[in-house]
Amino acid sequence: MTLQGALPLAILGSSLLPGLIIFFLAEPHRRGRTWLNMAGAVIKVLLVAGALLGVYHGATFEVAVPLVPDYPLLLRLDPLALLFVSLSAVLWLLTTVYAVGYLEGSPNRSRFFGFFSLCVSATVGIAMAGNLFTLFFFYEVLTLSTYPLVVHRETEQSLRAGRIYLAYVMTGSAVLLGAVVWLHALAGPFEFAVSGGAVDHLDAEHRPALLAIFLLMVGGFGVKAALVPMHRWLPAAMVAPAPVSALLHAVAVVKAGAFGIARTVYDVFGAELAHDLGGTTVLAAVAGFTIIYGSLRALQQDDLKRRLAYSTVSQLSYIVLGVSLVGPLATIGGLVHLVHQGIMKITLFFAAGNLAETLHLHKVSELDGVGRRMPWTMAAFTVAAFGMMSAPPLAGFVSEWFLGLGALEGDAPWALAVLLASSLLNAAYFLPVVYRGWFRPRRGPWHENLPRHRLETHPWLLLPPVITAGMVIALGLFAASVWSPLTWVRLIAAQEYPL
Repeated sequence: MTLQGALPLAILGSSLLPGLIIFFLAEPHRRGRTWLNMAGAVIKVLLVAGALLGVYHGATFEVAVPLVPDYPLLLRLDPLALLFVSLSAVLWLLTTVYAVGYLEGSPNRSRFFGFFSLCVSATVGIAMAGNLFTLFFFYEVLTLSTYPLVVHRETEQSLRAGRIYLAYVMTGSAVLLGAVVWLHALAGPFEFAVSGGAVDHLDAEHRPALLAIFLLMVGGFGVKAALVPMHRWLPAAMVAPAPVSALLHAVAVVKAGAFGIARTVYDVFGAELAHDLGGTTVLAAVAGFTIIYGSLRALQQDDLKRRLAYSTVSQLSYIVLGVSLVGPLATIGGLVHLVHQGIMKITLFFAAGNLAETLHLHKVSELDGVGRRMPWTMAAFTVAAFGMMSAPPLAGFVSEWFLGLGALEGDAPWALAVLLASSLLNAAYFLPVVYRGWFRPRRGPWHENLPRHRLETHPWLLLPPVITAGMVIALGLFAASVWSPLTWVRLIAAQEYPL
C-alpha cells in the first residue's frame, strides 16, 4: 500500500486501536490507559499535520476498502475533510488531557476512554468519507459510540437523557438512510465531487425528487446539528460529564451534523443546484430561526451547562447559515466558524467543568466572585464568551464578519439582521456570567475552601482551557496568516466557487 492510501487509515487507526486496547485494561491500570490515550492523540495530530502539508502542496491521499459491491468504504483527505479532521485531532488531544484529570478516581474509566476513542475515530471517519455510503457508516458508529458516554454516570437522569438522545438521532438516521438509498436509486454509485455537485447532471425531470431528497438529508443531518425543532436531545445530554459535553458540542456529534449538511450542499448536490431547487432557501430560514430561538432559550437558563447547550444550538446554525447563503464569502464565514465555534465552545465547557468539579458550582446564580477564587478558569471563560459575542479581535469576530459580508453578497439583509440580533442576545446571556464571576462580592461557603493543588484546580483541568482561550485570541489576531483556518477555508471556497 502506498503512502497516499496508508495515511487516511493511519489517521483513523491512531484513535481506533488505542480505544480497542483500552476496553481490555483493568481499572487500576491508570498509567497504561493514560499513556495509550495520549500517545494516540499526539500521533493523530502529527499525522494530520503531515496530511495538511501534503494536500497544501497538491498531494492526494485516498484509500478504498471493499465492503459492499459498488459501495466501498472510501477515505479521502480533501481540503474540506482536513478542516474537520484537524479540528477533531487538536481538540481530542486537549480533551484527553482534560478527561484524564476530570475522571481521576472515577469508576468505569476503561469503558469511558474506550468509547471516547471510538467516538473520535467515527468523527474522523465522517470527515474523511469520500462517498455517502462511508459517511453514513461512520455516522452510525458515532451514534453508537456516544450513547455510552452520555449515560456514563448511570443515574436515572443520565439514562433518561440517553433515551432522548437515541430517540432523536436514530429517527434522524432512519430519515437519512431513506434519502441516501433514494438518491443512489436515481444516480447510482457516486463519489463526492471535488468541485460542483456529484448529482447535478441529473435531468430536470428528477428535480422534484431531488428537492425531497435534499430536504430529507438536511433533516437527517439536522438532528445531530440541533436544528430546531430537532434540538431537544442536546440540552438533555448535559447531564453527561464535562469532557463528554465538550466532545459533543465542539468536536463530534453536532459538528458531524453540520459537516454532513456542508457535504450535502457542496459535494452531493452542488451549491448551484441546491439553490435552484430552493433547498438552500428553506435551510437558511431554518438556520436563522434556530439562531434566534437558541439565544432566547439560553437567556432563560440558570444552569450554566444548559445555558451553554442552548448557545450551541444557536451558534452551530451560523455554520448552516453560511452554507445555505450561496456564495464564497458566506462559505468562508460558515466553514471557518466550524473551527472557531469549536474552540470557543470547548473553552466554555472546560471552564464550566472546572467550576463544577472543583467548587461544585453548576448555576449562574452561584458564581458571585468566583473569578477571585479561580482566576485562570474565569479568564478563559471570559475570553471565549467575548469571542461568542463576536468582539474584535477574537476568533468569533472573524466568523461573523465574513458571514455578514456573505449575507450582503447574497442579497440577504435579513441574515445580517439575524447575526446582529444574535450578537446582542449572546451578550445578554454571557455578560451576566462574566459580571457575576468578576465583580459581584463572594458569597457561599465555597470561597473558604482551600485548593487541593498549588494551582486553583488540578493542572490537567486548568491547562486545556488556558490553551484553547489562547487559541481564540491567536485565531483572531493572526487570521490573515498562512497557517490560520481562514486561509485554509479560502482554498475550499475557491474550489466550490471557481472564478
